[in-house]
Amino acid sequence: MKLIQCAEAIVEIKDDLVYKRRVEKRYRVKAIDERIRRERTKSEAKLISEARRKGVPTPIIFDITDYELVMERIEGDLAREVIDEAISERIGELVGILHKNGIIHGDLTTSNVIVDRDNIIYFIDFGLSFIESSTEARGVDVHVFFQSLGGTHESYEQLKESFIRGYKRTFPTASKVLKRVTEIEQRGRYVERR
Repeated sequence: MKLIQCAEAIVEIKDDLVYKRRVEKRYRVKAIDERIRRERTKSEAKLISEARRKGVPTPIIFDITDYELVMERIEGDLAREVIDEAISERIGELVGILHKNGIIHGDLTTSNVIVDRDNIIYFIDFGLSFIESSTEARGVDVHVFFQSLGGTHESYEQLKESFIRGYKRTFPTASKVLKRVTEIEQRGRYVERR
């Protein structure tokens, strides 16, 4: 058994199953806390299933209770440990599929992507995901991914270009989003300079 503490949940891995349980936040009013945890658990399950239906590999959900998801355990490596240009391009394709279907991952990092033994790429942790079709939301999603590349990978430019190739292949208005990503990066630089 392995326990992982996340921002709003405890993830427990037992054999072939993953249990993700949203923990109580004592600083919130109890009734509000329960409602938020229940809604977020339900929303995450719905978005994981929707992404899978649209062709993005995700863990299969076996059970859902008020505050807990029981899912398939995906054996493999985190993308941050094994990413290369081919993997980055495939991630770009899959993000394009999510965005084309109005799904924003919300925490799109190389730590939330698993590459299994057959090189199938799975997206995990949809805890911050939501439905949105704005260029801004899509741009922030891609920007977060690029930041995760920049922070941990030496061949940043090549990985970024590979991602862009894949993203453009599956998402018709990718150029608009990529332009917004550049604007978001410039906003960040402006804030840093102040």
